Order: sequence, then C-alpha cells, then structure tokens
Amino acid sequence: MSSSRLGLRLAACLLNISEARRKHIVEKIAKAALLEKKGQRHPEVSVLNIFSDQDYNRSVITIAASIDELGNSVLAACLETFQSVNMEVQEGIHPCLGAVDLIPIYPLCGVGVEECGAVARNLAESLILHVPGCSVFLFGEADLPAKRSLVQRRKQLGWFTRRDFSALERDLGATPARRCGLTGVGASPYVMNCNVTIDSEDLALGKEIASAIRGSNVNGLKGVQAMAFPHEGKIEIACNVESFEAHSTAETYKDSQYMVYTVLGNRFSYVSPQYIETRVRELAREKGLSTLGKALIGFTPEECKNCAEHAIRENIGEFWKTREGVFM
Repeated sequence: MSSSRLGLRLAACLLNISEARRKHIVEKIAKAALLEKKGQRHPEVSVLNIFSDQDYNRSVITIAASIDELGNSVLAACLETFQSVNMEVQEGIHPCLGAVDLIPIYPLCGVGVEECGAVARNLAESLILHVPGCSVFLFGEADLPAKRSLVQRRKQLGWFTRRDFSALERDLGATPARRCGLTGVGASPYVMNCNVTIDSEDLALGKEIASAIRGSNVNGLKGVQAMAFPHEGKIEIACNVESFEAHSTAETYKDSQYMVYTVLGNRFSYVSPQYIETRVRELAREKGLSTLGKALIGFTPEECKNCAEHAIRENIGEFWKTREGVFM
C-alpha cells in the first residue's frame, strides 16, 4: 500500500551527536525521542537506526515521524543530549562543533522540503529557548533567504578544525557555551552517509582518494563530499551523498551508478553507495591497495521511507532493535 493511501506525511531527522563510547547514554537519547511530554510513548514516532562509531565518538540516530510530531521528538532527544554530553571533555577523530552537532530534516513522503525547513527553523528557536548556552547555525531550507548549503556553512565556521567556540558566528542564540558548542539545524532532500575503508594507514593517500571522488572535482562523483580519517588502524573515506539534478533519464540509470527517489512528484537523483565503493576500490587498486568494505550509515532514502511507514503503521518505536549491527 502506498504512503499516500496510508495517509502518512513523514519526515526523518538523522540526528548527529558527539557521543558513541557510552552506549547507555546514546540509547537514553534515542528513547527520549519516543516519549510525549507526559512520558507516554508517541505512536507516530520511531527510532529506525542507531549508528555509533567509537573512534569518531559520534552517533547518528535516525528518527522518523509524522511531520507534525518530528520537531518535538527531536527536541526531546536534543535536551537529553545536552544534559549528557560535555564538549569541554569530548574527544574523537571526527570533526564536530556541538554536543548536538547536526540536525538535518529530510522529507520522506507526503511532505515537501520547504515544510521540513519550517520545522527545522521552529526547532532551532525552541532549542535556544530551552537550553542556556545553546547556539545554532542554519543551513539549507532553514537558512532563509540565502539557503546556504551545509558544506558552505561548515567551511565558513571552520568545522574541520575549530574548537574555539567563543569566536563562532552563530545565527541564533547567545555566544556558544563551551559545554554545548554550536549546533547545525537545517533541511534538504535526503542525504546518505556512506563510508568505505581502504587497507592502508597512509592518511595522505586516503585524502588523495577522497579528493578524487568529490563532486567538486571535474572527474568526481556528482553530489558526493568526501573526507579521509584514520579509523580502527586503517583509513576510512567518509562520504556525504547529496541529490543532484539529472540532465536526462538515461543518466540516472546508467550502469546502476545512480538511484532515484521521488517525493511529491519531485525526482532526486543520487550516486549509489555501491558505485562509490566501486570507484574507491578502483582508485585504491591504482595504488596497489584493496578496500575492506563499505558501511551505509542508516538507509537509502527509499529504505528509510519504507522502514518509517512500516514502523509507524505497526507502532514499533524502538525499530532499531530489530536490526542487526546497530552499533557499528
């Protein structure tokens, strides 16, 4: 049965928090997203997945809900995070600016990206009211009128190297408290996260491969942003996979390089995680190296929609517990 026939208007938040090493804390944050103010579980909210990385000390919690409930659900998870995570002592390989580092809102079905942007802006305003010392930068559909991308905002803020919170230029809130840091809030078409590990400890080589596959490179992969990090004794190529506008129908299906997702009649095209892995493997092979597999952090857009519909239709709040390999 289609989502329209089910009457569902769903969106998702891939909540990025700067904690992974204390599993009980991460689960407590995830469970907070499921509860109404009176402590009862909300039937229109589900936590679909938890992806935690020990080296990065970062978790991505996939929260799906009706568009009318998602903001409150994410706010509850953020409040729990700010109580439990202290940026003054946080350590990890992955760049981060805040205890709640990133709050991206994505449409799944029956909802447009503009409406997700309105939810994100309201959520940002609620955060600074509820959390003393919380500060926010906006991106995408929440950043009006400029609609600057997350990549643009991170570069402007020095996300890759900055830990001097007092010098950060926020959009909302007071000067960032050292405990809280700075939180990014925004909305866009769904963004996938895909990591590929190469069998090497050479970070310079990893950065060379990451540069080669970036969409900004003339021979790179459309919509792909990539960084290289030391990870579990090897080098991981971490990719954000954004949608792009295809110039032809043939382009979106060529050699299974691409996948298409449609929301409210709008078509969004993506490079497939499988093709990203293939391309990284080819580049590694040129250096005499092999790859050690890939990890999709969460879901493709279609998978996320299907899981969200099933979880909410069947009233499964802790959907992540039905999946294997949650803490990867």
